[in-house]
Amino acid sequence: QVQLVESGGDLVQAGGSLRLSCAASGSVFSINVMGWYRQAPGKQRELVAAITAGGITNYADSVEGRFTISRDNARNTVYLQMNSLRPEDTAVYYCHARQLLRDYWGKGTLVTVSQ
Repeated sequence: QVQLVESGGDLVQAGGSLRLSCAASGSVFSINVMGWYRQAPGKQRELVAAITAGGITNYADSVEGRFTISRDNARNTVYLQMNSLRPEDTAVYYCHARQLLRDYWGKGTLVTVSQ
């Protein structure tokens, strides 16, 4: 079992920045992909960014150039640096990890971007 704990969500004004963190614990061997998803009210959960153990990244078009995902494999932690935040970035952000063929999710952290 893998446990994921997110932190860093907050209320921020449009144009501001936030940094989310997600720490993995438990049986963390062979975690390949870690990433962030988000779910806004009334919308489906969507991929924001993901990173492999080797550092290959993938971003949603809507955040490309504004968000940066990074990973500290020694600490089993993934980060999401979010710059130039927009009101439409408001959502609950969930950490995700894939270990072999199994998916794990954190409980989410709320990001609210005001006008």
